[in-house]
Amino acid sequence: MGSKKFQVWLPVLFALVMVAGMMIGYQLKDKTLGNRFFNLSRRTSLQELVELVKGKYVDKVSSDSINQLAANELLSHLDPHSVYIPADHLKEVNEELMGNFQGIGVEFQILDDTVNVMHVVADGPSAKAGLMVGDKFLNVNDSVTIAGKKLKSDDIRKLLRGPMDTKVTVQILREGAKKSVVISRGVIPVSPIDAAYMIDAQTGYLRINKFAERTYEAFMQNMEKLKKAGMKKLILDLRGNGGGLMKEATDIADEFLSDEKLIVYTEGEHVPRYEYHCKRDGIFEEGKLDVLIDEGTASASEVLSGALQDWDRATIIGRRSFGKGLVQQQFQLTDGSAVRLTIARYYSPLGRNIQKSYSKGKLQYEEELAERFHNGEVVKGDTTKPTGKPFKTPGGRIVYGGGGITPDIFVPLDTTRMTPLLMKLYYKATLGSFVYNYYLQNKDIFKGIVSPSELVTKFIPGEKEWTSLVSYAKKDTIALNNIDAKEKTEILKRMQIMMARQIWRTEGYFVISNRNDETVKKALEGMR
Repeated sequence: MGSKKFQVWLPVLFALVMVAGMMIGYQLKDKTLGNRFFNLSRRTSLQELVELVKGKYVDKVSSDSINQLAANELLSHLDPHSVYIPADHLKEVNEELMGNFQGIGVEFQILDDTVNVMHVVADGPSAKAGLMVGDKFLNVNDSVTIAGKKLKSDDIRKLLRGPMDTKVTVQILREGAKKSVVISRGVIPVSPIDAAYMIDAQTGYLRINKFAERTYEAFMQNMEKLKKAGMKKLILDLRGNGGGLMKEATDIADEFLSDEKLIVYTEGEHVPRYEYHCKRDGIFEEGKLDVLIDEGTASASEVLSGALQDWDRATIIGRRSFGKGLVQQQFQLTDGSAVRLTIARYYSPLGRNIQKSYSKGKLQYEEELAERFHNGEVVKGDTTKPTGKPFKTPGGRIVYGGGGITPDIFVPLDTTRMTPLLMKLYYKATLGSFVYNYYLQNKDIFKGIVSPSELVTKFIPGEKEWTSLVSYAKKDTIALNNIDAKEKTEILKRMQIMMARQIWRTEGYFVISNRNDETVKKALEGMR
């Protein structure tokens, strides 16, 4: 059961690391040879071979396919994080770290071949045009019918997204009536902060999901909010954070570390050593600090957690991080594509490089996370001994390089709560769509609940909700009639969590789910 769960999430973890964690070397571009990859005065044999295939091969071959194949083959012999990005994917990939995209500002889900509006971004283009949660999209621009079609989410996004100030007309169905709405597209911010709230009278909780262009700015805004609310201690959650921009991570580290302490340094064969030091008085240089990490914590997240661990500034809690200590820089190619090439390694203040080994090839490198699960490491922390070089912190603790950041306090992965049945409810989107429809049917009741904390006492799913879910799940061929009491209780808890997300998005989700999160509980125990 647990193995299947991990295998399902493994591609997601790697997507986060390979996309969000790749740009950590972006700020180094002015310190290297520029952002052009090829600068050759004469043709190489590789270029000649490509031209031969294009001009002489028996069958027609796309130039883009040849270029991508050649680039991927070459980069596959270097390291797992040097990647080629085709021109038609570049904009989408770059948007991950810009912290915004251009579109209409809705979250949607396809239910029964119909595009349902799950959330409307406040003050965004769709909100200004009058769209509401529960609206169903029928047509786009009067000519493209999307209702009843077996379209993928990416197909819908391509229809709805577009340059700022361009207009898109959508026909919607609202409470049985059709209506046309003209929406002027705009810049839609994507918050790098999932949640920031007071988890008790003195303890703040702040979760960062990526290090994009404005993560530091958002971090400071939320830290100021928490300090005004009386925060004396902080739980910083970096679980699942695949990284991003080095500068954003070092700026945040500066807010926790005093004086001119070294945060991280980078060095490569063609890149001289460059050091990042603290530059300013920090917003939280004193006060208890716990940092939560797991196997999805990578790259810039490891820069931040590694610096705080090396200086004895924070207690690191959770499971061993991903282990990405390589720096990439993006180089533009002449055909509009790009390559993100590893140019350096980064080192923690003590000199740790936490990059895990990739000497046995990319496939085994990617399977290393699954291996942690199979060898029992994620459920029993002492099954694998640190293999890297030991380092001693100023406070006398021993920390290790190689293979990620090892937490000071280990918290095992709870493999009992995510049962196969619950996984099925998630992956078929059955539970989420049930909660969405339940919300629409009881919208007036939920409007009177003003916060996630209030939801905990005013929406306690019971037999009525369970009976409705059992009936609803039948259409997805999921039988809930004969499950045991423990599994039923867990599903009802998840129903409450999903409702909090439906109403308050990620903040609502974490306010409720953190109440039963073992890693958060462990952090709170140490705060007392």
